[in-house]
Amino acid sequence: MILYPAIDLKDGRAVRLVHGEMERETVFNENPAAQAMEFVQAGCEWLHLVDLNGAFAGEPVNDAPVEEILKQCKVPAQLGGGIRDMATIERWISRGLARVILGTVAVENPQLVRDAAREFPGKVAVGIDARKGMVATKGWAEETNVNATDLAKSFEDAGVAAIIYTDINRDGAMKGPNVAETAALGNAVSIPVIASGGVSSLADLQALKTCGAPLNGAISGRALYDGAIDLKEALTLLRS
Repeated sequence: MILYPAIDLKDGRAVRLVHGEMERETVFNENPAAQAMEFVQAGCEWLHLVDLNGAFAGEPVNDAPVEEILKQCKVPAQLGGGIRDMATIERWISRGLARVILGTVAVENPQLVRDAAREFPGKVAVGIDARKGMVATKGWAEETNVNATDLAKSFEDAGVAAIIYTDINRDGAMKGPNVAETAALGNAVSIPVIASGGVSSLADLQALKTCGAPLNGAISGRALYDGAIDLKEALTLLRS
């Protein structure tokens, strides 16, 4: 499994939110690129970036810090938040982004996901963010009546590189991931699944690793910043 350190960008800074609520932020680093380099120097092989402002605005907002991270860090990075048209997808990939994450448009315009996955093989992931199994969009601000597993299954033949599954009620709360739901999704589709939301200890990573589903990796943010997860120990655990 791969450990994806999360760098959530709000107003140009690296922050973490609780349950995705923009007013409940903690600023962890005024310099996101420096934070990214810390993760890379510790041995991380991927970076997970989120443009929080972009997710609400519906278009990229934190371009400058993302571009600085891509310039300084020589490991692949994936980015979500406000990427909702082909021109934006093309622009980010041309700037060196390894993978775009499409969330809201996966519900509202699934054909764009299919077109992008065909145009950029291996570079398009679907972000599925859910509360009690139902998908939320537009920075988690809007509830839908779409079931998370049904949405994932609908992209089985689309050629997407991964599904990033976030349990919103666990995100940033340091209460552990929803292992059961994540495992169920991982076993329901052949697409690689990345776990996100609530990963707050080595025990959580161990639980995901041994959950009975072939998960691609796990995303962690607050626990890495707070020191609840030792990054090098986590990398050793997931690689063993």
